[in-house]
Parts: sequence; structure tokens; C-alpha cells
Amino acid sequence: MRLFVALDIDESIRGRIARFLDGVREFAPDARWVRPESLHVTLKFIGEKSENEVDKIKQALATIAADTFEMNFSAYGFFPGARAPRVFWVGSEGGSRLSSLAAAVDETLFQLGIPKEEHAFNAHLTLARGGGGSGSPRRRKGDGANRSFQRVQEKLAALPAPDFGTMTAREFFLYQSQLSPSGSKYTKLAGFDLK
Repeated sequence: MRLFVALDIDESIRGRIARFLDGVREFAPDARWVRPESLHVTLKFIGEKSENEVDKIKQALATIAADTFEMNFSAYGFFPGARAPRVFWVGSEGGSRLSSLAAAVDETLFQLGIPKEEHAFNAHLTLARGGGGSGSPRRRKGDGANRSFQRVQEKLAALPAPDFGTMTAREFFLYQSQLSPSGSKYTKLAGFDLK
């Protein structure tokens, strides 16, 4: 099973982002766009694990004690950068409580032998991955100018930065990701309350 840990987003924010996507999707027709119902803020990508390991992961995640917090979704950007964009994203700000939750998930899963993250946590919602080639958000050798999202960038440059709203994060989830030619399907396997 391919697993990750993430926060879900409120339907009101999901709806605002869906309308935003409706306005920009046509400007990058070759991109692989995320379906609005699949939007989430990834706290930790786990990778492939056996069904036997899933119960241990659930038990470990249930031990995490963290407080609820406010999250704001606004602005947008491109990974690894605007000159060579492979991923189009919406920013998410949750302050130190969000960063602490991501660190607690990382540390807890490390105790089960799951490698720690190599890069600093960067909260975001992935909206699209550039058509063709890698959808990796990290800089790679040979990165050069990339036109995947050029028309999206031009359109958005003329508009004020979007603000999609604020929500209270009250729980996080263990998800299963099933890959298919029509896009990934995400299934919640377990939820964990924040205090």
C-alpha cells in the first residue's frame, strides 16, 4: 500500500480553489491537474508499506498529541521555481503548530524505521504537475527554462494574489494513494484528532 499522512481541507476552501482552477486550467492544457476533491496538505509521504505495517503506523500516529490550529490558504507559486516550474501550488500557512505537527509525524514514524524528511516542511496544496517529464517539486540537475505553466503565470501576474480562506485544523489522516492513468485516488484509512 502506498501511504501518506495529511490534513484535509474544509469544503468552503475546496470550493473556492475549484473555482480558481476553473479560471486557469485552460492556460496549461498539458498539465496534470489535481481534482478538487483530492486536495490535501501532506505532512509526510510514507511510501509503499505492507498491510501488516499499516496497523503499527496507525497505532504510532494515535500517540501524537498536538493542538488544533488555524490554517490560511492564499497566494500561489511554482516548484522548484518560477523559471522551471514543474508543480503549481497554493500556499498554506499554519504557523508553528502546523510545523510542529509535521515534525511530530516525521519523528514518530522514524521510530518505525521510516526515513526522516530530507527537506524542510513546506505546507502547500498541489494544484497541478507539468505535462510530460517529472512532477518532482525538487530542483534537479539539468533544470532549465520550462514553459509548462507560462500562460498560467502570465494570466495570474495581472491579478491580485488570491485568498481562499481560513479553517481550523481539527484532525489529520493516514491516507492510501492508488495510482491510475486517470490520476491518483486517495482513501482515508484512519483519522487522528487534534486537541
